[in-house]
Amino acid sequence: MTAQIVIGILAVCLVLCLAALIVSTAYFLRQWKKMDRILDNFQQAETDGEAQNALRCSDVSETRESRVISQLIRILDSARYKERQAQEEKKQTMELVSDLSHQFKTPLANIVMDMELLLDCELEEGKRNEFLAHAKNQADKLQWLMADLLKASRLENGIIRFEAENTGIKRTIAQAVSSVYAQASAKNIALEVEEFEDFALWHNPKWTAEAMSNILENAVKYSPENSRIQIAAQQLDLYTKITITDEGIGIPESDYNLIFKRFYRGRAVEQQEGSGLGLCLAQLILQCEKGYITVSSKVGQGSSFSMFLLNADEASGK
Repeated sequence: MTAQIVIGILAVCLVLCLAALIVSTAYFLRQWKKMDRILDNFQQAETDGEAQNALRCSDVSETRESRVISQLIRILDSARYKERQAQEEKKQTMELVSDLSHQFKTPLANIVMDMELLLDCELEEGKRNEFLAHAKNQADKLQWLMADLLKASRLENGIIRFEAENTGIKRTIAQAVSSVYAQASAKNIALEVEEFEDFALWHNPKWTAEAMSNILENAVKYSPENSRIQIAAQQLDLYTKITITDEGIGIPESDYNLIFKRFYRGRAVEQQEGSGLGLCLAQLILQCEKGYITVSSKVGQGSSFSMFLLNADEASGK
C-alpha cells in the first residue's frame, strides 16, 4: 500500500512537472514572439511610427518581462538613431568635400598657371611681377577661405566657445564700421550710423563686430559707387534690432533662407569675388549669443539685414 502511494505521488509530481514545463514553454514562446514582433516592426519602420508606440502602450504589461522588452526597444531606438546620425554625418562630409573641391579648384588652377608662366626664362620683368602678384593673391584667398571654413566648422560643432556679456553696443558697431571704411571709401560709399544713446546688450564685442563686418562687407561689395549704407538700432521688448540697409543689387525672396548656408552664392553674384561664408559665419555667431539675423530685400532696390541681440535685462533672466 505504501509503495502504491509513493508511486501515485511520483505520478502526480511528474504530471505537475510536465504541466509546468508546457506552461513555461508556452509563456516563453509567447514572450519570444512578442520580442520578435518588436524587431520586425523596428526593421520595417522608417521612423518611430504608431506601431511601436501602440506596442509600448497596450501590448506590454507591467511585468519583469515587459521591462526587458522596454529595454530592448530603447536599445533598438538608440541603434537606429546612431545609424541615422552616422548617415547624416557622412552626407555632410561628402557635401563639405564637394564644396571644398569647388571652392579650391579655381584659385589652385590659377596658381598652377601662374607658376608655369613664371618658369619661362624669357618672360619680361613687368609680366613676371604681375604673375607673382596674382599668384600671391590666389594663395591669400585660399588661406582666408580655409581660416573662415575652419572657424565656421568649429562654431557649428561647439569646438569654439566664447563668453558673452552685458556691454555697450556702440563701440562694437564702431569697430565693425571701421573695418570696412577703406573699402567703402574706395567706392565713395557713405557709411551712416544713426545717432543713439549707448546701451548694454548681451554679446561678445569681438565676435559680434566680426558678424557685423561680414554683413557690411557684403553691403559694400554689392552696392554701386556713390551710394550709402545706413546702420540703425531699435530697442524692442526682448531684443534690440540693429539694421544694416544698403542700396545694392538686392536679393530674391526665394534666396532668403539659402544665403545663410555655407558656400551659397546667388546667381547674380556668382562671377564676383567671394566665398559664400560671410553670412553663414554671422548667423552662427549670433546663434551662440542667443540672437539671430533676418533679411528683407527687393531685387534692384537694396537689402536690409537685421541683427537681433538680447537686451541686458532679458539676458540676465535666461
